[in-house]
Amino acid sequence: MPILRSALAYILKSAKPRAFSKTFRARDTPIDNAASHRYHLGMNNGFGNRPRARDLGIVVGALPPGAYNAITDVQGVRVGHCTLIQGHGVLIPGQGPIRTGVTAILPHPGDLFLEKTSGAIVRINGFGEVTNSQQVDEMGVMEGPILLTNTMNVPRVADAVIDWAYERSHDMSVTTWGISPIVAETSDNYLNDARGRHVRREHVFEAIASARDGIVTEGAVGGGTGMICYEFKGGIGTASRVLPAELGGYTVGALVQSNFGSRAKLRIDGVPVGRALIDYDERVQRDSQGSVIVVIATDAPMNSRQLKRMGMRVAFGLARTGTQGGNTSGDFAICFSTARNRPHHSAAHTLPLLQVAEDTALINQLFDAVVETTEEAVLNSLFKAETMQGRDHHIIYALPIQETVEIMNRYGHTQVKFPS
Repeated sequence: MPILRSALAYILKSAKPRAFSKTFRARDTPIDNAASHRYHLGMNNGFGNRPRARDLGIVVGALPPGAYNAITDVQGVRVGHCTLIQGHGVLIPGQGPIRTGVTAILPHPGDLFLEKTSGAIVRINGFGEVTNSQQVDEMGVMEGPILLTNTMNVPRVADAVIDWAYERSHDMSVTTWGISPIVAETSDNYLNDARGRHVRREHVFEAIASARDGIVTEGAVGGGTGMICYEFKGGIGTASRVLPAELGGYTVGALVQSNFGSRAKLRIDGVPVGRALIDYDERVQRDSQGSVIVVIATDAPMNSRQLKRMGMRVAFGLARTGTQGGNTSGDFAICFSTARNRPHHSAAHTLPLLQVAEDTALINQLFDAVVETTEEAVLNSLFKAETMQGRDHHIIYALPIQETVEIMNRYGHTQVKFPS
């Protein structure tokens, strides 16, 4: 019952429905996170009491999730965040209010430069940036952590990654080449003082240092702090799937930074929830703006070409939540395999590397896992994110849980309910 009471209490604090019979209004209540403070959050999934999709009985797809239903179910993968929330009121460009952060994904616990990870970056819609994507496309490997942040902070985050790598190697840019940072972005301009570029070197270092396996913090944290998804509060979400033992028992995990979508198009497990909530609040109408970054990890031995095929399936998972990919939406998939690490210095002229066969049932099950994890990760980013007030008193409301449950029930999804 504590989760139910917390969820209901949160709804009473932040909801302003019009399509339902409640009489309270969200804008009549203060938004707690508008106060002047700064959070640095790591891996505690206790941030807020809002449930994930599966906690409510929303089961996406057919494959089972891993132990944490997170990208960290792929052995060795770690995730860390640094979240910056400071100030309130009218925007002072370059000063605040601040609603931003950075998220780090580390593919394995070893030296990421000396043990490069097979990888691929797929452009779904190119109105955005993933640094060094051309090198990944050419060489088929990634050689450092993956960082997610806001649009205007990309150069500073990339520079900080170089500093981080230099501190761990005396050979980079001396006896060998230096790291090529992978930094991806979505825009938090509506809630955050983007001109301030407030994510600095120490914040990047903290996100990387705080990276852990196990439970991943979701919602308005890290790079997802100021993001908006289907005109509700979005941010970071994650999910995983485990393939049958007869197909190798491989795991696929996804982590999204969601900042896309028009509310009228939002679908949850096929139900047009967004249409039913179209007049829930004074929404931010975004027909084609916003972006999404999806990171896909697997322990299946896949080369860069195969990982690119995995990344192309991300678009189908996004589409199942209702998006068609807007004109100015920067949509990218960053994919890697933990089973085909390649040494920086090879001792032989050839490398014996396994790879998935593409003429058996395995490849299609991996594709299914990508679609399912992408869809559920987006939903988790919505369910876990809390209402936020940012610059110029802009408020983005959280997806209303009680109303969403009622809508799902109305469409025959009677298994959807508050956890007991």
